Amino acid sequence: MRVTRGFNSIHNRLFMLFISSMLVLVLLVSVLYYQKTTQIIHTKISDLAQKNISQTVGLFDLLLQGYDSITKSLNSNFEMLRLIEDRDTNPDITASILNERTITNILGAIYYSRDDIIGIHVITNAGKNYNYERGFDSVIDMNYSSTDWYKKLQDSSGEMVWLGLVQGSVINQFQRDPLFVFGRKLFDLTDHREIGVMLIETNPRPILDALSNVTISPNSRVYIVDRENRLIATPAEDKASTPTFSGLPRPEGNEIVIDDRTNQLIVAANAKMSDWTVFGLTPKEDINAEVVKTREYLYVVIVVLIILSTALASLISQNIASPLKLLIREMKQVEMGNFKGSVTVKSFEEINSLVSSFNRMVNRMDELIERITLANMSEKNAELQALQSQVNPHFLYNTLDMIYWMLDERENDRLGKVILALSHMFRYSSDWQEASKTTLQQELDQMRHYMTIIENRLEGRVRTDIRIDPEWLDVVLPKMTLQPIIENAVKYGLEPLREPGVLSVYAQVHEQELHIIVSDNGAGIEPNLLRQMQDRLLEDARLSGDLNAYKAGDNAETQLVEGGKRTRRGIGLTNVHRRIALMFGDAYGLRIQSTQDVGTTVIVAMPLPRRGG
Repeated sequence: MRVTRGFNSIHNRLFMLFISSMLVLVLLVSVLYYQKTTQIIHTKISDLAQKNISQTVGLFDLLLQGYDSITKSLNSNFEMLRLIEDRDTNPDITASILNERTITNILGAIYYSRDDIIGIHVITNAGKNYNYERGFDSVIDMNYSSTDWYKKLQDSSGEMVWLGLVQGSVINQFQRDPLFVFGRKLFDLTDHREIGVMLIETNPRPILDALSNVTISPNSRVYIVDRENRLIATPAEDKASTPTFSGLPRPEGNEIVIDDRTNQLIVAANAKMSDWTVFGLTPKEDINAEVVKTREYLYVVIVVLIILSTALASLISQNIASPLKLLIREMKQVEMGNFKGSVTVKSFEEINSLVSSFNRMVNRMDELIERITLANMSEKNAELQALQSQVNPHFLYNTLDMIYWMLDERENDRLGKVILALSHMFRYSSDWQEASKTTLQQELDQMRHYMTIIENRLEGRVRTDIRIDPEWLDVVLPKMTLQPIIENAVKYGLEPLREPGVLSVYAQVHEQELHIIVSDNGAGIEPNLLRQMQDRLLEDARLSGDLNAYKAGDNAETQLVEGGKRTRRGIGLTNVHRRIALMFGDAYGLRIQSTQDVGTTVIVAMPLPRRGG
């Protein structure tokens, strides 16, 4: 029985599963190796060749773009163009010398902006030359007008002319080093008139270094060829063995061509900045050499994999099983009602995530239980305080006194309205079967019953103005939200006034919040007391994030100081604020604004209800 139970353990099952999987995998790889290795190696090398030539062409285009920018900057240099035209037309020798020096300085600034520029030459249609080059200043071939490069520049329409790599300068017979040459025709940008041509010679090393990236073996060869299959450049030292490019596959657009049908791997790509094609040729023998080396290492790798698989199977199965055992043990504690424990392990990321999720779930369950307990306590307290606020001696005394005088004067209609309103109020405040939620419509009905009594008691000294859009009447909010606010407004704001007062109730949308606003033009609140009330609301918002502190604050009796005396004014508002925060979140609740002898405004802030929800 013990043997069976041990084999069924997660540790042993994972160990056997891992070992079996590895053995099957190694066997499968061994069987398929001879059929797939060559194809895989060829594909890998083809992808590498494609990637290399793509990067090379991209780098090559980047270099050509830089050279193109140099010629454009010269052609758009209005000062240089103006000086060239002035020197061609102004016979003043002194001004001509100054202009030539300034033009040479401009060319020198371009020359020193890059390390690879060997020489810059500007030849105007008037036959004047401006040069800035390294070591051989102003030594140029005076027969340049009959050369092929000059004819190509003259025949162009302003586009860049790439003359390619040449052995020695095309314009300076004393410069024998290899150079990369390009140029462009110069135009007066004001009237598009031809001025001359510019010729720039650069060090070919950056281009040759870029071409070397195409090589994927020591015997790889790289060539740059133009549309007429003429060799433009190659880093190969033996140029006598250059192949015939007319028979090689060439790309039509920006795609990359890969051809391995012959005894060599051919990759080709076009440069975007010119009409040149980059070819990379690698012998098949170099590619197959990789296959042979891979086969030799395979047998060693298989043996090593079996040994490592055994060790890893034991280690991984142990690392997976241990934290799961701890997690199962802690889950049993949760099952028995203990939510205070937690699991601490360091294992695989997925297991660590599972353990972290379990710990957060347990903490969240404990927090939710605390919040549910707190919400039940706050609901009961709100129910008791609501009943107390409705059936307080002062309110009943005034109401009964009013009924007495109305009976004495035989005003039976008014008495019926007051008694009916009072009945509705007691029925609403004592009915908590629907827990603590109600609608704005029901709250407004309760407010109207209350104001019926108040308006009759104060006989015209209070007038109510309710302006609520019908679309907000079905909004859900805590029960007995408006009653404490209205009662405070009448008792402390409007009743002390000798002149008639107005109590306004309306709704506004502010960003993503719905504001139910209760405003009066009463006596207002003394600044120190207002600050105490606002601080109390802010303190409740802070305590709502701490359950223990919140419970203590909810059960404590809070008193405010008004005129040196302690008063319970604002406690009903605090209770309303707490219940709104419990229902909608800590960002919502009551906001009080008041100016003494002007009036008070209380804002009930709630989340904006969803349309059609």
